[in-house]
Amino acid sequence: MGYLRFFWRQLTSMRTALFLLLLLAIAAVPGSLFPQRSSDPNGVSLYFTNNKDLAPVLDKLQLFDVYSSAWFSAIYLLLFISLIGCVIPRTAFHLKALRSKPPRTPARLDRLAAFSAFEIAPGQLDAASAPITATSTVEAARQNLRKSGYRVQLFENRGPDGPEFSVSAERGYLRETGNLIFHTALIGILLAVGIGGGFGYTGQKVLVVGQAFANVRISFDSFNPGRFFNDNQLQPYRLVVDDFTAKYEKENLNAFGQPIDYTLKVTTYEGSGGAKKQVLKVNSPLEIGGNQVYLLGNGYAPFVTVKDPTGKVVFSEKVPFLPQDANLTSLGIVKIADGLSSQVGMRALLYPTAVKDSAGASASNNPDLYNPELALVVYKGDLGIDKGVPTSSYSLNTDKMTEIAGPGIDAATIRLKPGETATIPGGLGSVTFENAAPKSDAKNLQLSVPRFVSLDVHRDPTQGWVLFFAILVLGGLLTSLFIPRRRVWVKVIEASDGRLRLEYAGLARGEDPGLDAAVADIAARHSQQLGLKLTS
Repeated sequence: MGYLRFFWRQLTSMRTALFLLLLLAIAAVPGSLFPQRSSDPNGVSLYFTNNKDLAPVLDKLQLFDVYSSAWFSAIYLLLFISLIGCVIPRTAFHLKALRSKPPRTPARLDRLAAFSAFEIAPGQLDAASAPITATSTVEAARQNLRKSGYRVQLFENRGPDGPEFSVSAERGYLRETGNLIFHTALIGILLAVGIGGGFGYTGQKVLVVGQAFANVRISFDSFNPGRFFNDNQLQPYRLVVDDFTAKYEKENLNAFGQPIDYTLKVTTYEGSGGAKKQVLKVNSPLEIGGNQVYLLGNGYAPFVTVKDPTGKVVFSEKVPFLPQDANLTSLGIVKIADGLSSQVGMRALLYPTAVKDSAGASASNNPDLYNPELALVVYKGDLGIDKGVPTSSYSLNTDKMTEIAGPGIDAATIRLKPGETATIPGGLGSVTFENAAPKSDAKNLQLSVPRFVSLDVHRDPTQGWVLFFAILVLGGLLTSLFIPRRRVWVKVIEASDGRLRLEYAGLARGEDPGLDAAVADIAARHSQQLGLKLTS
């Protein structure tokens, strides 16, 4: 029991809570460094493709699922328990302090850091003032302090120089109230985030311009529901991708080709309502059906058609390619499982503005479509999909396949411009890089390759609560930082010869550079209230 009490005291100390809060912030950093399955499953797949040795190790450490990992959850729960264990006893103590009376006036006020004293000689009054007594003077001080927001208490004592009447005052409990609000609001944020994660969901969908999406679970490419989610939470709506426009820098040579703006135009249908034209931008999500739809990414989706030797179309799709660099050199996979004499797989690279580098290799020097070229490396054999084991659309397993067109073999890599067709080696058929531009504008290369967008659909029913608690966190923090905690005393000593000695003193809890000025201001206002001209 002794060890348990020690552990509990350590866990619920403010130092531990601050340490865990810092640790939680550090633990969240990998979530920004590595793609997360909950928000970017395609990025995770690409990371596995590009880092075949490192990715499995990172996956065992749950670095692709940071926010649902065991170690992140452990820190989260410990912080939650620590804050509760810290806040509850402090709240009880604070409530008790609020009900208690200010402490008795110290016997020697001159020993305190902020101190001043005045004497009133007999008859030292303004002509219009009423006679001053010790009790009326201390009562005036009590009223003055109470108007300034102090909690006050009167005391009477017999001192060595005569009767002593004093008022003890304190204020600044709002500082501790703000501190408790800050920590309670942190607990509220943790609760809201946890509950919101349980009842919310996130989903991703890749759409080529012209395609539609309906808010049903089967329509998502990937879907990550919370623990308490059910399909009834999916409100009916659909959207159609009408157009996507990307603007790139064309004037500043130092930033040539850098993206300036992305604009997605959609038509939405919600419930029984009619069509509604809306616009999405990177930092301007679409609000529909209780969801926020974010424009997460974009790229090119070349229109590829494959025919068998007789000219029959066996594959004709707009295939989303994953961007590999800032110039949108993009990688895509084409799989033809049926229709040809053998299964065929193609690993393709799209160069939006194709050029040759100094070594003679192809590259793209601009993300826009000025000279699009599609390069295909072709394999035949077993795609590994006949056994029903799911495989990624963005990877091609060539262990049981033979390269029939590509670098280093007799049949070179197939290179196509929009509208061109090439024969697949081995008499397997042909492949066409379709020109997607309208016939009336077929020479417009900017329209020759369709674009795709990646949408992130997010639902969090506790967003409003998170905002509310975040405002409380900020308000509580500012209150605890800028409201001083002070105790002040005003003592009136009545001497036997009729003189009155007024003493003013203050004491701060912690650093308070304004304490001396506050005590001086209390003395000045008190003397002004009495109509006195005092000499120290």
